[in-house]
Amino acid sequence: MGMTTTTLIDNGILKQHLIDPEICIRCNTCEATCPVGAVTHDSRSYVVDADKCNYCMACIPPCPTGSIDNWRTVPRVRAYTLDEQLSWDTLPAELTADELAAAGVAADALAAPEPAVASAAAGPAPGVEPAFDSAQYNATLPPWSAAHPYTNLYGAKAAQKSVTATVVGNVRVTEVGREYDTHHIVLDFGAMPFPVLEGQSIGIVPPGVDAGGRPHHARQYSVASPRNGERPGYNNVSLTIKRVLEDHQGRPVRGVASNYLCDLQVGDKVQVIGPFGASFLMPNHPKSHIVMICTGTGSAPMRAMTEWRRRLRQTGKFEGGKLMLFFGARTKEELPYFGPLQGLPKDFIDINFAFSRTPGAPKRYVQDAMRERAADLAALLADPNACFYVCGLKAMEEGVVLALHDIAQQAGLDWDALGAALRREGRLHLETY
Repeated sequence: MGMTTTTLIDNGILKQHLIDPEICIRCNTCEATCPVGAVTHDSRSYVVDADKCNYCMACIPPCPTGSIDNWRTVPRVRAYTLDEQLSWDTLPAELTADELAAAGVAADALAAPEPAVASAAAGPAPGVEPAFDSAQYNATLPPWSAAHPYTNLYGAKAAQKSVTATVVGNVRVTEVGREYDTHHIVLDFGAMPFPVLEGQSIGIVPPGVDAGGRPHHARQYSVASPRNGERPGYNNVSLTIKRVLEDHQGRPVRGVASNYLCDLQVGDKVQVIGPFGASFLMPNHPKSHIVMICTGTGSAPMRAMTEWRRRLRQTGKFEGGKLMLFFGARTKEELPYFGPLQGLPKDFIDINFAFSRTPGAPKRYVQDAMRERAADLAALLADPNACFYVCGLKAMEEGVVLALHDIAQQAGLDWDALGAALRREGRLHLETY
C-alpha cells in the first residue's frame, strides 16, 4: 500500500516524533506496526528515524504505555539522530523559544500553523499491485463485552515505581531439549493490588546493570493466568517464559530477562510494573466465540482465556460460545503445555496443532491448519459474535491474516467489508513480536 510522505516540517522546524525511554516496555508493538520502517531498536531502546517517519500515526493507538506518543519541536537541521536517541534514559526537555531562536528559527516560524498530518494511504502507484498489509486489520479497541482493564498502576511515571512479587512456582513446560527451555512461572503479589485480565501483560525489571553500567529496562510478558489468579482466589499471575539463547538470526545471545526468570527459585523476589494492555481482551457475553492462533510462548494469553472459560464452565456460569485453538511449534517437544492440552474435553475446545520441524514430515504451519478447517472458520468469520486472537512471532502474522482473507473470499464473504468490521468492532487482535 502506498504511503504519503508529508511530514510535520515547515519553515525550518520539525515536530519530531520520539519514544519516551523511561516508560517504554520494549514490547516491539511500534516497530511491528510501523508501515514505513521508521522505528528501530538496539538492546536497550526503541527510537524513531526522523528521515523515515511520515506521521501516519499507525503506531500510536496500539502502544500499551503511551511512550510512543511524544513530540519535540526542533530545528529541521538539528533533528535528534538515532545515536542520540539510543543514548537517552529520559526524553530531553522541549526547547524554549529562546533556544530555538539561538538555533536560527525565526519567531514567526513558531507561530505558523502546523501542516496537516500525513494521510495513511495514498493508494498504490499505477500498475503496482498493493502488498497485503495484515496490520491494517488489527483492532485497537477490545470487544464490546470485555471487562474493564486496569493499566499502568506501577511504573516509572506512576505513584509507585514497581511492586514486589514473590516466586511461588517455576516449572518447565516443554520436554527436555538443548535448544528449547520454556518455564511456567507463578508470581504472588500478597496484599498489593495487581488486577489483571486475560490478554494483558506485565513488565519484569531484571536486577543489575547493562554493559554500559545503566539499570536494565523492564521486559514485557503476557500473563498466562485468568483474572482470578493462577490459583483461583489468589493474588497471583503466571507467565510463560522461553529461555533466549540466540537471536532471530541464530546468533548466540543470552537474553537478560528470560534467563533471569527461568533461573528463579521459589521464594525469590521480583520487581514488576504494569499491568499493560487495554485491547487484546476476551469477550464475556455468553454467545461469544474465540479463535486463538499462536506459536510458542504466544500461547500465554490463549492459556489465560481458555482457563477462564474452563472455570466458568465448571461452575455452570457460561454456556455456548466456541473455543478454537491453532497452536504451532517446531516439534511437539517444543510446544508449551502439550500434555495439559491433551486433557481438555473435546466438546470444550477444538485444538489444531501444526509442527514445522517434525522429522520425516512436511513442514506445517498454523495457517496450513487454518486452511484445512476453512469451512468452520468461514462460519465463525460470518458470525458477529466471533473474535480472533493472533499471538507469536511477527513472521506468522501475514500468513495468518492472509489465510483468513482467503477463507472468507472462498466462502463468498466480502473481505473488504469483513476485515474493516473485525477491526472496527474489536474482533481481530494481532500481538506479534
